[in-house]
Order: sequence, then structure tokens, then C-alpha cells
Amino acid sequence: MPPHPTSTDIGQLMAEAGKALGESRLDDAERTLMHVLTAHPALANAQYLYGITCLMRGRPAKAVGWLHKAVAQHPSDANMQSYLGCALHDAGAFDEALIHLRKACELAPRQAKLAYNLGKALKEQGLLSDADEAFRQTLSLDQQHVLARIGVADVATMQGDVPRAVAEYRHVLRQQPERAEAWHGLANLKTESLGPADTELIRRALRQPNLPPDTRVLLGFSLFHALEDQQNYALAFEALRQANADKRQQVDWNAAAERAQIDRIIEAFSVPPPASIDASLGHEVIFIASMPRSGSTLVEHILATHRGVEGANEIPDLPQVIEDESRRRGQPFPQWVRAATADDWHRLGQDYLARTARWREQRPRFTDKNVTNWPLLGAARRMLPGAKIVHCHRDPVETCFSCYRQLFRQGVHYSYDLDELVEYYRDYQRLSAFWLARHPQDILDLPYETLVREPEAQIRRMLAFCDLSFDPACLTPHRTNREVLSTASAAQVRKPIRTNTAHSALYLPWLQSLRERLSRQI
Repeated sequence: MPPHPTSTDIGQLMAEAGKALGESRLDDAERTLMHVLTAHPALANAQYLYGITCLMRGRPAKAVGWLHKAVAQHPSDANMQSYLGCALHDAGAFDEALIHLRKACELAPRQAKLAYNLGKALKEQGLLSDADEAFRQTLSLDQQHVLARIGVADVATMQGDVPRAVAEYRHVLRQQPERAEAWHGLANLKTESLGPADTELIRRALRQPNLPPDTRVLLGFSLFHALEDQQNYALAFEALRQANADKRQQVDWNAAAERAQIDRIIEAFSVPPPASIDASLGHEVIFIASMPRSGSTLVEHILATHRGVEGANEIPDLPQVIEDESRRRGQPFPQWVRAATADDWHRLGQDYLARTARWREQRPRFTDKNVTNWPLLGAARRMLPGAKIVHCHRDPVETCFSCYRQLFRQGVHYSYDLDELVEYYRDYQRLSAFWLARHPQDILDLPYETLVREPEAQIRRMLAFCDLSFDPACLTPHRTNREVLSTASAAQVRKPIRTNTAHSALYLPWLQSLRERLSRQI
């Protein structure tokens, strides 16, 4: 490759880069494109392909910069607009992402893939009706667009229309019985039993040669649910163990680094905070803090049944505010906490409220149940001293095993190894105890088992803590027609509150080590 490609070389180099991208040879694509851009930094097509390369490498912020340059030169290019929208979405700039994704659909209304990209982003942002429309538009352009049909099924799940979700997943599986996303969506409903014929189809799909790692994981978790439905617990646990082992190979997790981070948080927030500028700031907010699979979706569903509360699901705004402030200061959280003044915390609280304004358009209060809230409760208290915090927790073995049973869409990387789950639970419990000791009047400690055993008493207690009047509808949250963005719990919360939700007793022979380790740690 010559050091300075001539105009004659450019076409060949761009073709090589495009081929490398198509074959996922990202190192080759990046090397070739950087060679082109060094000589021709303003070449829009090279900027575009390099942006796609960055996006495929999981570097959305870098991708945004290059794709913005390409779009600035070719604003009428629908594909450039769509990729820019995808990069912005992955980088957390959700509103701007939708602008470009919608613009792409306007420029090329007959391209199914552009409508699908829009639908996917809308679904992930909880704009389910719009997402459903975009997925259906995709299918009107391409009836064989399987991912769009799965998107329709996912939306139906979140909207509580389980029969429609089942029908759509089954429609896909009749056409493509090896389709992992459809099997996982169907199994994840946890209300649709999978039979022996389903089990055999999943096993057959797993026997395909050269299965991509993500596909193997999806099928593995689906096989676990199918075998459990048939009460074959020994084979079910083996399928679950293998699926988790496969997933663990795909994610990074460092228990020692997590422990050190919790130590830093405890140290940073051990110092008395500066006096609040406005003690009522954030009175609109109800934070729900917990580990995953600990009842937070049920708690939110109960609160969102109240006529004065909007359920915002797992919104990302609190961690984003903290991340933006860390970037502004050039220091990771919580290193800057002790230097933050009352004015700083007030500013961050106002930023959070501005970001979440849409959740107060219909009702005056809203819930925020992001599973990463609990390490940030100290910051939340200083930013929004008027907010309420409900801490949900569940039996340690049930919590860890419920996490282990679940394939999470993103994050929660500690959940794919039982030993690492114990380490994480220890840190979770240690920090939660610290928050409860520091803020005994400001955090409601709510055991899941107590909630389901005596729902009326605990619901009345929770409403009173949140300064909400008693609403009888909160006693029957399963009758509430609202969107639940957690597909893992969306179908379950449509059922009456019940006590028989534990699973670990069925797997005692395989969970003895987990039980013993947790008993020593707690």
C-alpha cells in the first residue's frame, strides 16, 4: 500500500475497505480507511465507512464524530443519516438520534432497513406505539423481515398483549425454527410453556455448525426454560450452566475492581454533605433501588397504578448526569464528590429534572428504577434531597439465582458466574447497609417476601412513605394497563400478586455451594 494514495488508488482502497467491513474484518477496514483519510481527510465516503467501523467496534462516540462529518457533506444520504442516528443512540444522545433516524426514513421511505432502525431505537426508548408503527412499516416493505416481526412481538410483550406476542414469535418460528431471538422472546415470557417438540427444535438449532456466540447464548437460555417447563431440573440446570458459561466468555467483569469502587463510594460519602440549597428539590421523583430480579418491577407497577405517579421504567438519566459531570471535571465518580459544592449538587439535580421532564407531563410524580441506581443513592440524595427512595431486596439465594437464570439485554456482567454473583451481592449488601445507616429516614427498606405476603399493609406503608394518598387500585396492580419495558417481568406483573415466585428450592442439589457461600458472606 503506497504511503500517499493517488486518486486512482482511492477507488480500489475504498472497495477493499467496504469488503472488509462486510466480512467483519474490522482491523483491515480501519487500517485501510485511515490510510485513505490521512491523504484525503475530507472524503465523505471514507468518513462514513470509518464511522461505521467505529460503531461496529463499540465506539459510538467516536463514530458520531466521523458520521457527522459525512452527513454534513451529504445531508440527503439516507444511509448516512440512519447510521448517524444509530451511533447517536448508542452514545446516549437519544433525542438527536431520533431526529436523524426519522430524517433517513423521510429521505428513503421505501427502505425497510431504515424503518427497522427507527423502530429499534423507539422501542429501546420506550416509545412503544411509535416503535410498533415503524416495525409494521418495515414489514409492509419486506414481509420477510424477521427482526421487525420479533420487534412487533417484543412491543406486544411490553404492552401486556401476551397472546399477540406469542402469535408473532410462533409465526417467526414456523418460518425459521432455528431463530434464536424468537425462541428467547417466547421463553422469556415465562407464561408460555415450551413442550418437548419445542425442546427438540431448540436442540436442533444448537447443533448447527459455526453458531455465532450470541446465538448460542440465546438458544442456551431458551433450552433451559424449555427443560424447566417440563420439570427436568437436572438437564435444565446443565443447560443454564452452559449458557451462562458461554455468555461469561463474552463480557468483562472484575470483582476486585468493583469492590474497590464500592470502597471509594463509601469513603466519598462518609463526609457530611454541604447543606442543600433547596431541600424540596426532586419531590417529584421516586427512586427504586435494588439488584435486578428483586421485585423492583412489581414495586414500580404498584406505584404507577396510583393516579398521581408515572412509571418511567429503567431510565438512564441518573447515571448519565453523573457520567457527564465526571467527564466535565476530568475525574471519574466518586473522586470529585468531596469537592462538589451545594451549588454543584443543585445544578446536577436541576439537570436531572430537565432530562426527565417528559415523565411529568401527565402526572406530577414519576418512578426511576434503573438497576444501577443503588451505587448512586448518595449522589441522588445530594442532587435531589426531596426525592423518595424505595429499596427493594429479596432473599439472597433467590436474588442471585434469579439473576443467574436471566439473560440481560445489557450490563449486569457479574450475573453469569455464581461465584462472581456472591461477590457482587456482598458489595451490594455492604453499600446498601451504608446508605440505610446514613439516611434512615429517607429510604424505605422493603423486603420482597414481606410485600407479597402482606401486600395491603406494605402497599399502604409504601404509599405513605412516598407522601401519596391511598389508592385502592394499587392493591390490584395487575389490572393496570401500562407499558412495562422489562421484557423479563412484563408478562409476570400482569398477574395478581402471589407468594410462590421462588425457584431455588427446585435446584437445591446444584445450588448448595451458592447457599453456603452466601450464608458465610452475610
